[in-house]
Amino acid sequence: MQWVCEMAVSDSQAAFRSLYLHYFDRLLRFASLHVISYSEAEEIVSDTFLAIWNNRASLPEITHFDTYLYSILRYKIISHLRKQTQQHVSLDELQIDFFAATETTPEDDLITQEEISRLNDAINSLPHKCKIAFKMVREDKMKYKEVAAILEISVKTLEAHLATATRKIREVLAGK
Repeated sequence: MQWVCEMAVSDSQAAFRSLYLHYFDRLLRFASLHVISYSEAEEIVSDTFLAIWNNRASLPEITHFDTYLYSILRYKIISHLRKQTQQHVSLDELQIDFFAATETTPEDDLITQEEISRLNDAINSLPHKCKIAFKMVREDKMKYKEVAAILEISVKTLEAHLATATRKIREVLAGK
């Protein structure tokens, strides 16, 4: 990725800003899946970008930048949750709007709010790993290998999670 090399070689703040704008919303959605408040998610994402900036000299050696970036974010989330061990975090209690920052086409605009609500309910009813795998592959358009590396599971396990997610979503939507 051009921004990464430019940032690493010439300490370009403009490249860092472009990188930040490109990834911020996706990373924020991912962090929001794990923490209760939006401000905590923003702080974790900001810490992730700070780590990227501080380690920019070593970035040209990274072959899969997306995986590297999500791994840093994942470790920042784990660190944050460890600090708050007295506070129980349950994803079942969180309202997640998977369509908050996605681009829509004219065909997508024809989908009613009720159908979107049913789809969100179906996605929210998925087991935790299935939900995250589904979101990263289907919404963030990440490759299976990258998602498997981030979640520290095999590609076959990821495929099983996606198959389970798809089956359960179809069942919920078919029930209308």
